[in-house]
Formats: sequence, C-alpha cells, structure tokens
Amino acid sequence: MKNVLFLALAIFFEVCGTTMLKLSNGFTVLFPSLGVIVFFSTSFAFFGLALKRIALSTAYAVWSGVGTALTACVGIALFGEGMSLLKVVALLLIIVGVVILNKSNDGTKEEQNGKTEISTSEC
Repeated sequence: MKNVLFLALAIFFEVCGTTMLKLSNGFTVLFPSLGVIVFFSTSFAFFGLALKRIALSTAYAVWSGVGTALTACVGIALFGEGMSLLKVVALLLIIVGVVILNKSNDGTKEEQNGKTEISTSEC
C-alpha cells in the first residue's frame, strides 16, 4: 500500500512539474523554472521508491498514463485548452490500457513475491 502512495505522489509531482514547465515560458521565468527542477526531482524520488515493490512495466504505465490524463485536465482547467470528444476518447483509452496492463500482471505477482522472499531470506 505504501508503494501505491509513493506512485501516487510521483504522479502528483510529475503533473506539478509539467505545469511549471508550461508556466516557465521556456525557462525564462525564474520561480516556475525552479519549480520544474524541484517537482520533477521529487517525482523521480517517489517513483524510485515505488519501484522497490511495483513492477517497472506496471509502475511506468500508471505513472505516464495517469500523469498524461491529469496533465490534459490541468491544461483544460488552467490554460483554457480545448476539449473535444476525440480527446476524451483518447484519454479514456490511455486509462483503459493502464487498467489492462495492471490486470495482466496479476498472475505474476505471486511469482514476484516468491522471488522477493527468496532473495530476502538469502541475505
């Protein structure tokens, strides 16, 4: 559960970093530019912690997919970007893809847990 929280925090800070990237105006505005560095660094730190127990393929798909969907929502809400049916469908397809990928890893979690337990007991 803690690893899911780390992944959620990684996504949150990634969305904040991407928002600051837009506000930095090509790194010409100081505080948003500093925000890019702080938020992306924090995102990568939490992502690294999440990867201790979550499979890379699953974690990256969730991180990038949910991050993309939330960033699109931020663009619509804060920057007045357009919303179309095609954009909504595309975002839903990203989310469905992440869900399917997570479900495809359900059968391998037991194997991963067994490997983790073996490697832990060997230490």
